Amino acid sequence: MTDNRFFDEMLDGAGGARAPYSDYADWFSGEDPKSLLKKSSEAEAFFRRIGITFNVYGQSEADERLIPFDIVPRIIAAQEWRTLERGIEQRVRAINAFLADIYHRQEILKAGRIPAEIIQNNEAFLPQMVGVAPPGGVYTHIVGTDLVRTGENEFYVLEDNCRTPSGVSYMLENRETMLQMFPELFTRMRVKPVSSYPAELRRSLSEAAPPNFNEGKPSLAVLTPGIHNSAYFEHSFLADQMGAELVEASDLRIVDGRVAMRTIRGYKPLDVIYRRVDDDYLDPLNFNPTSLLGVPGIMDVYRAGNITIANAPGTGIADDKALYSYMPDIVQFYTGEKAILQNVPTWRCSEPDSLKYVLDNLAELVVKEVHGSGGYGMLVGPAASKKELSEFEAKLRAKPGNYIAQPTLALSTVPIMTQKGLAPRHVDLRPFVLVSPKSVYITAGGLTRVALKEGSLVVNSSQGGGTKDTWVLGD
Repeated sequence: MTDNRFFDEMLDGAGGARAPYSDYADWFSGEDPKSLLKKSSEAEAFFRRIGITFNVYGQSEADERLIPFDIVPRIIAAQEWRTLERGIEQRVRAINAFLADIYHRQEILKAGRIPAEIIQNNEAFLPQMVGVAPPGGVYTHIVGTDLVRTGENEFYVLEDNCRTPSGVSYMLENRETMLQMFPELFTRMRVKPVSSYPAELRRSLSEAAPPNFNEGKPSLAVLTPGIHNSAYFEHSFLADQMGAELVEASDLRIVDGRVAMRTIRGYKPLDVIYRRVDDDYLDPLNFNPTSLLGVPGIMDVYRAGNITIANAPGTGIADDKALYSYMPDIVQFYTGEKAILQNVPTWRCSEPDSLKYVLDNLAELVVKEVHGSGGYGMLVGPAASKKELSEFEAKLRAKPGNYIAQPTLALSTVPIMTQKGLAPRHVDLRPFVLVSPKSVYITAGGLTRVALKEGSLVVNSSQGGGTKDTWVLGD
C-alpha cells in the first residue's frame, strides 16, 4: 500500500509500476511469494557462510552481526543516473580542490566564503598536512557520497564521506548474490555492472603512485587496524579482489626512506597504501604516541613524496557536518558553477540564532554531531521520547558547536520482501567514487541502505538497517 506522504520509487500514485520498475513488476507478478521468501532465506545463509559481518560497538551486547540483505532491488533510470553522475563528479572535484587550498594558500578563507574558525578550530584539520602536496595532487581517492531522495528527480546530498568510506564490499556481494539467484532478471533487464570496481580501484590507486615507484606495476597494500575492526571483512575482501597485500602496522617499517612490507625474502618497498586506519592512529611519532595501529615515521616518508596514502591524512575536514552546510559555496568557488546536487537545509548550532531555532523546534528536527558517523550520537526528533529530547537539549546547550540540525526529510521508499509481501521502507544511496590524477570513476549504482523497521528513517547497519542491490539501467 502506497503512503502518499513519501515518494514510492516503485509505484506511482495509482498503484502502477513506474517506468524503471515496469519489467521487474511484470516478472514479480508471475513469481510464487513462497519461493521468493525461500530465496531470501538462502541469501542470508550465503552471507553468513562467507562471513559478511560487521561489529557493533558501544552496546552491552556488542558483537559480530550479519547485515540483513533484501532481495528486491532498487532500480534507477539511466537519465536519472546521468544527472547524479554529473553532480557527484562536480562535488568530488570541488572537495579535492578545497582540500588542496586549505592546506596551502587558503584562498577560500581569504575570500570570506567560509569562516576561518570552521577550519582553524576543527579537530579534523591536520596542521601536519599544511604545505604537503600528495603524489598526483589527489587528496581523497575514494569517496562515498550519501544521497537521499524526496521525489521525482529530487535528490539531495546527505553527507560526504572522504576519510575512509565503507560498504563497497557489500555492494559487490549484493550484486553477486542477485546474479546467482535471479539470472533471468539480468537477461531481461539492462542492468549496468559493478564488478569492475576492484580493478578500477587498483587502476586508480596505481595512477596516484609516487613518480619514483618500483619498475613495473606499483606495489599496493591495504592497511587494516586488524581483525577486530568493524569493517575487517571489507579490508580483506578488497585486498583480495584487487590483488593487493593486506597488512597491519606490525608488517611495516621504514627502510631507506621508504615504507616497506615484511616478506619471507625481507622487506619490500610499497608505493601506495590504501589505509583504513584513522588519522590519529596512523603514525605514533606524528599523532597519537600511544597508537599501536600505525607506522612510526610514515608521515615523514609521505611528506618526502615517497609513498601515496589513500585517502590523504587530513581529508576528514571535508566530512565535517558543519562544513557541509557551506558545500554549495565551496562547489561554486572552485568550479565556477552552481551545485548540481543540492544540500539538505542545515542549521549550524554554533550560531546563536540557529541554536535558538533548533531548541525551539527540536521535536521536528534531526540533530547530528559534526564529527559523528554510523548513526551514532544523533537525535531524530519526531521519533524521540520526551526524556531523549530533554537530554539532547542539555547536550546542545552545553556544546552547541558540536552539532548541526536538519529538517526531517520525507525520504523515498522502496519495497522490501516481507512475510506478507512487499512493504515500503525508507532508503538512502552511497555511490562510490574513485579519483586519480587522470580520471574520476563513479560506480553505476552503489550501496542502497534500507531502514528495515517500519517507519524508521535510520538506515545505518549499526542501527538495524539492511542493504539492497542497486540497479542502474542502461539506455
